[in-house]
Amino acid sequence: MYQEWIELDLFHWGLATFSEADFEASGINAEDRFLIQHMADQEIGHATVITNMLGPQAPKQCTYNYPVTNVREFIDFNQKLTRWGESGVYGFLPHLNSGPAAQLLLQSITVEARQQLIFRQFGGQFPMPEWHIAGIPQSWAWTFLAPYISSCPADQTRLVWQNFPALHVLNQPNPARVNGSDSFNETIGGSSNTLSTTAIPDDQLCLNATEQGSDCGPAISQNRTIPLSYPGRKVFLQWDEPGQVVGPNNSYVTSTNVQVPQFAAWVSQLNVTYSPLENVNTTDRTAYTFQPDVSTWAGDPAINGTMFLALTDVDIYVTPYNLTQINPHVRAIAIYQAG
Repeated sequence: MYQEWIELDLFHWGLATFSEADFEASGINAEDRFLIQHMADQEIGHATVITNMLGPQAPKQCTYNYPVTNVREFIDFNQKLTRWGESGVYGFLPHLNSGPAAQLLLQSITVEARQQLIFRQFGGQFPMPEWHIAGIPQSWAWTFLAPYISSCPADQTRLVWQNFPALHVLNQPNPARVNGSDSFNETIGGSSNTLSTTAIPDDQLCLNATEQGSDCGPAISQNRTIPLSYPGRKVFLQWDEPGQVVGPNNSYVTSTNVQVPQFAAWVSQLNVTYSPLENVNTTDRTAYTFQPDVSTWAGDPAINGTMFLALTDVDIYVTPYNLTQINPHVRAIAIYQAG
């Protein structure tokens, strides 16, 4: 319910905040803007259905804060937000006792999956590089979502899920660059690691590129000559301390059971793959790791697309169905833009 409300608000907010000229400069024309408006209308239907399912306990629409300052950042924030919304439902849907409730949610989340694909296309990214979409625990989805909710009505239903500390990918691949991997400290928005265009020179913005394979204007499909990430890439990480207040009226507090992380857990497609953390500094809360080279099937890199990264103290074996068993071992979580 919280996810559907923020999508409804965010889509409308972007259309109202940025001018037609702003959108046109990013390659988003009037028909594209109508599609964003249509997706906002879809959220009205989703919110209505879930409200009817939950009854008087249903959370109401809140007020929100968004980290973005231009159209390119708005599009990227949307493609990340719709991904954790989509994956959050996949994570709990098989565990519902109510088959009828699961059926209604399934029929709405399939639309949300299409929205995520559309925002990737608007950002000039390949629409669906992965072969499977990962599911994540509800606490992860709530961790990603909560920081962008400023306040809610006084009688709002309180959620019981844990809010993990944010994990910052210092060299998060930036899809706004010609070479997306050539980035450092170019993110906004905490654990969402949304791209920032502020520090990118004009000649390195892929939206300005004219050579095929380097440009990243909105398109049904874009092949990038230089991949956003690659196996063996050195990934620099920094994580927040627990105890930070987040969410509606700062009424939630981040927490973790882990003191010193030892592994990076790459949650993508059907796999959770661990890589050891190197040079762990508990004072600065920093470390680095190397992006693993792993595939479930030949020709399908497991680490791809808009995916999830967690720091853990053990490399516990989990499956897509019981991923929540990793939660007691998680220090911080992030979105990683692998492709």
